[in-house]
Amino acid sequence: MEGEDKIHSTFAAVAASMGYSEVHGRIISALLVAGHPMSMDELTKQTGYSLASISLSLDLLEIIGIIKKFRSGDRKVYARLDGDLIEGMRNALMLKLQKEIISTLAELSVLKNDPKTKKPASVVEKEVKRLQEYLRRLSEVKVPEK
Repeated sequence: MEGEDKIHSTFAAVAASMGYSEVHGRIISALLVAGHPMSMDELTKQTGYSLASISLSLDLLEIIGIIKKFRSGDRKVYARLDGDLIEGMRNALMLKLQKEIISTLAELSVLKNDPKTKKPASVVEKEVKRLQEYLRRLSEVKVPEK
């Protein structure tokens, strides 16, 4: 179990670098290692997180298309990986970055109306738009096959 915990924490660090919380990374890692659906109780044991944390995290992971929750004959809630993990993580990361870019561009637009900040805001805006174009192109790159 100690070896698996190290695997889960290592993957959680990768997930955290992409903007997920550690619990998200541990859930994904636990499901990857198990190779089959796991109940919420099993996930609490594997990750060390509370049932409430697992439940909230599964909701988010389901919304972004990484896992699918379902009930079985025993009426427990189970989770399984759904779709392509890398594709789901990429889409979530792109959405998060695009949201931040849109917010930043809106703030810069306001700052460009002030004569004191017009020039620096324009310079930064140009780079943010360049980043936005880069992300658009990056989003067109296909995820490698399994």
